[in-house]
Amino acid sequence: MPRPFMALQLIFLLLCLLSLVSAAERNLVANLPGFNGVLPFQLETGYVNVDEENGVELFYYFIQSEGDPRHDPVLLWLTGGDRCSVLSGLAFEIGPVKFVIEPYNGSLPRLQYNPYTWTKAASIIFVDSPVGAGFSFSRSLKGYDVGDISASLQLKKFLAEWFSEHPDFLTNPFYIGGDSYAGKIIPFLAQKISEDLESGVSRPALNLKGYLVGNPGTGEGIDVESRVPYAHGHGIISDQLYETIMEHCHGEDYSKPKNVICAQALNRFSKLLDECMMAHILYKTCVYVSPRPKDGTEKRKSLKEETEALSRKPPRPPMDCVTYKNYLSYFWANNNITRDALGIRKGSKGEWLRCHDGDLPYSQDIKSSIKYHRNVTLKGYRVLVYSGDQDAVIPFIGTQAWVRSLNFPIVDDWRAWHLDGQSAGFTITYSNNLTFATIKGGGHTAPEYEPERSFAMFRRWISNETL
Repeated sequence: MPRPFMALQLIFLLLCLLSLVSAAERNLVANLPGFNGVLPFQLETGYVNVDEENGVELFYYFIQSEGDPRHDPVLLWLTGGDRCSVLSGLAFEIGPVKFVIEPYNGSLPRLQYNPYTWTKAASIIFVDSPVGAGFSFSRSLKGYDVGDISASLQLKKFLAEWFSEHPDFLTNPFYIGGDSYAGKIIPFLAQKISEDLESGVSRPALNLKGYLVGNPGTGEGIDVESRVPYAHGHGIISDQLYETIMEHCHGEDYSKPKNVICAQALNRFSKLLDECMMAHILYKTCVYVSPRPKDGTEKRKSLKEETEALSRKPPRPPMDCVTYKNYLSYFWANNNITRDALGIRKGSKGEWLRCHDGDLPYSQDIKSSIKYHRNVTLKGYRVLVYSGDQDAVIPFIGTQAWVRSLNFPIVDDWRAWHLDGQSAGFTITYSNNLTFATIKGGGHTAPEYEPERSFAMFRRWISNETL
């Protein structure tokens, strides 16, 4: 047999063995770089192969419930996009750690415990999905060419493989959760899992109980169009501009207006909305580049020194900007000490990016998720839809409108829900176990801005308590 052919066979065999090893690979993490002392929670990281042909491996962080992991619910958590790492959900929103906000000095950013972590009430599987997000990767370039539907089906395979490797959690109540763009994926995934359960082909059989979506996108025009009445109600645009848009943009695609008056009005609207930070209209707008130093050199040099190891240098906002933690995450996740602790596969990933900005192919082939919300809720699964009321990216007005369009009877009419004797938001419950809630002061996404209220809402809902 020719030696080149034997060499190719050997390489192929090694790749196959690597895939088999990675399918069952788990890494128990007792210490996280930047966190002082032993972790006060149990963390496991690992990969699951969801496409053997292309070698697609989804990376996950699994954190056991700090309550009763034998019986507490298990929650799959997804982050929005474009292809954002689930580390955002773990370290900025609902996970047990958060970054210490302090000037970056070239050393590893520090972490501290988040007292409002949702892992106090549930075990959470944080998954970097779709492939390419965070530390997930593909051995073939073709493997990165996914979309809403294919990424959802890969998650379904992920769950089958993960629960097969973690059978002790199969009887726990299982929920799917996420925010922003993941709001399109979650109800579709829930429907596919429910169909498998009904047909008896689900192996292993998941104990699916429902799902929750925060500040969720649907793919419908309402996500964007609702910004106009939201901005009007919050004093961002005038009566006159609101009335012009309502009159001349009716029935128009706001992204592609066909008449001149509508186009001019929407252009004016965009400029006014840009005066606010859309993720939270009460926060300061952040400059996403390094501010020009007064002396023209020293601070600019400092920024270069801080980021010289990264080819895609993250923008450095002022420290009092809510996005400063995003900046810190680049230096933490791209540190070799961090990667070793997390068990990141050598050579699997070049530079970690918090989000990809359209540099990898992706098909938005779920045009609307609303029908999937209807289908799943009609089956009786529990659903929580919640919105931060200061979010102008996907305003609660639009979310409330499509929830109402399902035309389910009201079980518990619109009322305040409370924390420490004060209203923490407002809620309404419909038949078919569907609850809609706002979180007062929450932005996009709500737990990032209002962690205590968000956790109170989650803990009550996941425990089948009334908000």
